Amino acid sequence: MAPQPPLLSMSGITKSFPGVRALDGVDLDVQAGEVHCLLGQNGAGKSTLIKVLAGAHQPDTGTIRWRGEDVVLRSPIAAMRLGIATIYQELDLVEHLSVAENVHLGHEPTTAGFVVRSGTAKASTAQLLKRLGHPEIDPARLVGELSAAQQQIVSMARALSHDVRLIVMDEPSAALDPDEVDNLFRIVGDLTADGVAVVYISHRLEEIRRIGDRVTVLKDGRAVAGGLPAKSTPTREVVALMTGRNVEYVFPERPADAPLGEPVLTVEGLSRQGEFAPLDLQVRPGEIVGLAGLVGSGRSEILETIYGARKPDTGRVLVDGRPLKPGSVRAAVRAGLGLAPEERKAQALLMLESVTRNVSVSSMSRFAKAGWIDRGAELGAARAAVRELSLRPDNPDVPVRTLSGGNQQKAVLARWLLRGCRVLLLDEPTRGVDVGARAELYAVVRRLADEGLAVLLVSSEVPEVLGLADRVLVLREGSVVHTAPARELDEHRVLDLVMEGSPAS
Repeated sequence: MAPQPPLLSMSGITKSFPGVRALDGVDLDVQAGEVHCLLGQNGAGKSTLIKVLAGAHQPDTGTIRWRGEDVVLRSPIAAMRLGIATIYQELDLVEHLSVAENVHLGHEPTTAGFVVRSGTAKASTAQLLKRLGHPEIDPARLVGELSAAQQQIVSMARALSHDVRLIVMDEPSAALDPDEVDNLFRIVGDLTADGVAVVYISHRLEEIRRIGDRVTVLKDGRAVAGGLPAKSTPTREVVALMTGRNVEYVFPERPADAPLGEPVLTVEGLSRQGEFAPLDLQVRPGEIVGLAGLVGSGRSEILETIYGARKPDTGRVLVDGRPLKPGSVRAAVRAGLGLAPEERKAQALLMLESVTRNVSVSSMSRFAKAGWIDRGAELGAARAAVRELSLRPDNPDVPVRTLSGGNQQKAVLARWLLRGCRVLLLDEPTRGVDVGARAELYAVVRRLADEGLAVLLVSSEVPEVLGLADRVLVLREGSVVHTAPARELDEHRVLDLVMEGSPAS
C-alpha cells in the first residue's frame, strides 16, 4: 500500500519585501495528526512563512500542496475553507463582541440567508467550548472580560467552528501559567488524536520536547533542518542550528558576595486588596531581586504599584529613604525608577516612532531649549545609549517596530539608562525573545547591576529568575511564602512553594 502524502507540503517558498528576502526556498512538510514545531530566532522567517500558509502573504515562488493537490492560498478565507486556521500570538478577537459572535464571525448562522440566529451560534459555541474542556466560559460573555487564557480558548473554538484539519499556533503559551499550559497541551493532544495537524511555534525549547513530534528550524529565511525528532534531538544541536553558533544555557556569573550598601528601594507594608497582601522588600545597589510565582500571584501588580501606575491601599515605597507619592508615575520616575513592562509594544514603545524618540521620550527636558528640541543632542544621546547596549541595527533613525523583540527590549532599557534611573523594574524581560537574544539581555541586566543599578525582576520562567537573580521572593496568591538566596533554590522547590506554600510570617 502506497504511503499517504503529507497533509501539507510547502516547497521552495520564497518571499521578498523591499530590501529584505524574508524566505529563501523554504520547504515544510506536515503530516496529519502530528505536532510539527517551527523554531527560529526573531527575523528567521517564521512569521512570514505562517502568513503565507494562512493566505495573508502570497509567495514569490514555490508550491503548496494540500492533501496531495497543488493549491493557491489567495486569502485567509481561502485557507480557512481548505481547513487551515492560524491562531496568532496577538489574538485577533473583537473585545466588544460576545464569545459566540467571535467564534462565528464571518460565518454566522442565518435564517433565510440574512438573519443571524444567535441561539444557534450560542449553542454551537457551547459545544465547542465543552470539547476544549472549558464549558464554564459563557458564550454570551464579552470577550474583553475574559482572561488571556480564556481568550486563547475562544480563538481555538473559532478555528474548530470550521472544518479545520491544520491549526497554526504562534507562541500560544506566552501568557499562560503552568496549569493553563498543561490544559493547552491536553487540547493539542485531543486534536491530534482526531487527526488534526498542529504547527506549533514557541521560543520555549522545553515545550517542544513535551508537545512536539518533529521540528523544522529556520535561520535567515532558510530551513536549515527539517523533520528532526522533537524529543530526541539534543537541545545544544537545536540552538546551534537556530543561531549558527553554540549557545550555552548559562547565565552571567554572579559577583562574589560583598557588602552592597544601603537599600536604594524599600517597600514597607505595600498592599492592594484582592491583588497582593502587605509586602516588605529591599533592593540594594548592585543587587537583582526576583519575584517568582504563577500568573495571578500578584507579581506584575506589585511592580506596577511600586512604579506608581497603581495606588496602594496600604504601605509606602521609598527611594534612598525618601517616600514616594503613592500612585504617581511622575514621582517614581523623578526619584529614579524605570519600568520595562510585560507588554512592551502596548505599554512602553511608540511603535511608529524611531528608536531615537523611544529612547529619549522620558528625558525630553534635557534636549529642550527655549521651547525647541535640540535634535542633534537628542540623536547623539540616543546613539550613545544604543551603542552601550549593542542594539542592532545601531542606526537610531529606524522605526522601533522594525526591530526584533530582543532589540525592542534593549530600546526600553536604553530609555531608562538615558534617564539615569537607579532602580530598574523588569516584568517578563525576555517574553517573545529568541534564545540568542536572551543571553544578550541577561548579560546586559547583570552588567547594569554590577555597575550599581538596583534591579527588581518578575518572570514566569522559574529558571530565569533563579539564574539571573541574587535573591528570590516566592509568591503564592498575593503573599510571600518564602525568601532565599537564589543559589539555595531550584526549580522543583520553587514550584512546590507556589503550588502548596502558605504565607510566611
